[in-house]
Amino acid sequence: MIDDRTLVSQILSGDKQAFRVLIKQHERLVGHMVARLIDRHEDREELCQDVFLKVYEKLGEFTFQSKLSTWVATIAYRHGINHLRKRKIAISELPEDESTLERFIAIDDASETLADQQIDTIVSQLIEKLPPQYKAILTLYHVQKMTYPEIVEITGLPEGTVKNYLFRARQLLKDKVKKYLGKEVEL
Repeated sequence: MIDDRTLVSQILSGDKQAFRVLIKQHERLVGHMVARLIDRHEDREELCQDVFLKVYEKLGEFTFQSKLSTWVATIAYRHGINHLRKRKIAISELPEDESTLERFIAIDDASETLADQQIDTIVSQLIEKLPPQYKAILTLYHVQKMTYPEIVEITGLPEGTVKNYLFRARQLLKDKVKKYLGKEVEL
């Protein structure tokens, strides 16, 4: 795997294959960010392409003050937020009955694996019903394993707001899971 500085240097010197490597390394991150903000599949594809075009255009301005992945995620997040604003879609509405979940289960046998996959599917569906910024912050923190400072850099939100959104999202998801199961769930 090529380190970020070498990769950026190769891209800036015109190496198209190096840019393909950058896309391959970050396509999942960009896909997650855009998917957590944008509901329409057609818009997601277009936005992901736009994000990588923006990365290519702005790569000469990248100063390695953060990780390359953080910088790419920042572009993806801001591009998604701008898309929502252009479409006048509410960014941080708080539905009363929605919430988020953190779950760690040990897998012992095939039946548990199947049950876990079903739960994962249900939880993913419930996460999709969260407000866009909550989905994005949950994804950055739990899926992409980013730190609070990285999320702050990506979103431009104060750290307290990031923590608050993460807390609210977990609470909303927890409530949704309880409602779905029809009983108390200890998380």
